[in-house]
Amino acid sequence: MNKYRWQAIVFVLVAFMLGCNEFIVVGVLSDIARELHVSVATVGYLVTIFATVYAISTPFITILTNRFSRYKTLMVIFLIGNTLSGLANSFTVLLISRVITAVVAGAIISLIMTFASAIAPREKRANLVSWIFAGFSIASVFGVPIGTAISTSYSWHDAFYLITVISLITCGLLGWLLPKQVEQVQGSIKNQLVLLADKRIYIGIALVLFTAATMYAYYTYIRPILTTGLGFSTASLNWLLFLIGVMNILCNRFSGMLAERDGLKQMPKFYVADIALLLILPWGMSSKLGGMAILLVLTLIVTLINSPIQIHFLNIAEREYPQSTVLASSLNSIFFNFGISLGSATASGMLGVVGLQHISWGAAGFAAVSLVLSVVLNRAIRQAATAN
Repeated sequence: MNKYRWQAIVFVLVAFMLGCNEFIVVGVLSDIARELHVSVATVGYLVTIFATVYAISTPFITILTNRFSRYKTLMVIFLIGNTLSGLANSFTVLLISRVITAVVAGAIISLIMTFASAIAPREKRANLVSWIFAGFSIASVFGVPIGTAISTSYSWHDAFYLITVISLITCGLLGWLLPKQVEQVQGSIKNQLVLLADKRIYIGIALVLFTAATMYAYYTYIRPILTTGLGFSTASLNWLLFLIGVMNILCNRFSGMLAERDGLKQMPKFYVADIALLLILPWGMSSKLGGMAILLVLTLIVTLINSPIQIHFLNIAEREYPQSTVLASSLNSIFFNFGISLGSATASGMLGVVGLQHISWGAAGFAAVSLVLSVVLNRAIRQAATAN
């Protein structure tokens, strides 16, 4: 196996590690709430807080560590934060540990994306980017269900310890496989931020944010939706999460295929489908099979934007703002997490107002905003192409 393939594998492993850490709380909400004597809704806000800190800190950490060699320091901080999560014996300590990991997680993935962009042959870049995103999905397929199984059989603390072991292995592989020097255009903070003034960039950022909000306005409470809402047993939960994760992996592979075929032009029709599915989900929940089928189709299409928008950001930065390439590589993860924060907070609010049955209506509203933004972004891209 050539070195590039090993590098690609370790990039996916980094995404898997970060995905396990970020999403594990979704699978063990009830267990944490029971042990720490807080409500499930309170634990749900850990998702919101993690995503908010991730999104706010990532641009600053990314700009300040705009050198490839800094990933080692970031990984050590991540290890400390994740291990502290495992050791937490109170909600306050758990919250602090989640903030520590959130501060560096976004900068780690942005540097990995930039490494991938620098290392991959141009014709393989969209494929590699889609696999890195798939690493997060693989975490939901294998990592989160395994973590949930460990939590229910032993303790949620042990699930975090397993992530620490994976992180140590990943650190060793990164040190072995990553090149010591990669050509990089340096720029001042001001010069890096000029990227954000481009219409094609800031509309794309808004689209990422509202797409993530669409997903997490219902996915934050996926465990109660499956058990309380659809009536599945707790024993079948791992298999159901596994199925959802498989669809997420397929979504990322499909997203990579779209990125190779000017996928942004095709996004509006998928947002229309999102809106329709989210509006009918409350009625679909009257049937186990019907409700599960809607959730699986939603998972297949709800984040198809990931690879096309990542390649969009990188291409514009490389052509017109080369000093901002690392920042461009982080935009998707930064604003996806702002969207997670918005979506999970909306889900928590909707839960108290309309109940679990109709929680997807908030997500449908975000999907409608995403539809409008996708149309506007395509128009801005056409206008820029005409002007050039």
